[in-house]
Amino acid sequence: MAYEDSPRESGAGSRLRDQPVGERPRERLIERGANALSPAELIAILVRTGTRGTNALEIGRQLVQRFGSLGAMAQASVDDLQCIRGIGRDKAVTLVAAFTLASTLAQELQRESPVLDNPEAIVRLLRDQNRMRDVETVEIVLLNTRRRLIRIEQVSQGTLDTILVHPREVFKAAITASAAAIVLVHNHPSGDPTPSEADIKVTREIIRAGRVLKIDVLDHLILGRATAERPKDYMSLRELGYFTEK
Repeated sequence: MAYEDSPRESGAGSRLRDQPVGERPRERLIERGANALSPAELIAILVRTGTRGTNALEIGRQLVQRFGSLGAMAQASVDDLQCIRGIGRDKAVTLVAAFTLASTLAQELQRESPVLDNPEAIVRLLRDQNRMRDVETVEIVLLNTRRRLIRIEQVSQGTLDTILVHPREVFKAAITASAAAIVLVHNHPSGDPTPSEADIKVTREIIRAGRVLKIDVLDHLILGRATAERPKDYMSLRELGYFTEK
């Protein structure tokens, strides 16, 4: 038997509106971002209301516990989802639609994400935006096991020709994205992409940290501007030999 959606939450002390603002899923998402929420909290936002004695967050927790994982829940049918009291047809349809959208987006991103397995491909992606920068900016290109782009994150920005980046900042982003490999990229506003001693030192520190964390550091690219004497507008520290074992 399926339980119909309740038009509103009820039950003394169980309503989300009676909880402190900082504990309500919607307010937490607005304040801290969606990534700070648990699966149960995100589900609570989708189901919106609870039933007598059970609020939306408790229903979210019951769903997670019942199916054991989001993957199993994503495979559930409208009828399957109605096994939890408080999930009627309309809420079940909302959940199926949300999981289907997430799956479609993942497939779309997989098709569209470029393969970045050489320096020129990465430079082509970042060249235009870096030409406009007048201070050094460090970015990391986060890649999956197939060297497809996950995303690009800025990790540091400095004054003219002066940057400071710590391996901690680089790998925090890589771990969060579950990246298998990274490429460090930064610009030289002077236009000369020749690496400085500081660039070389930072590169070696990041390579060492990557080995410990089992995240491949594929290259460090420095972007500048091409000249008649220097036709390439970038330098690859891997091509320059700085990625050999020390």
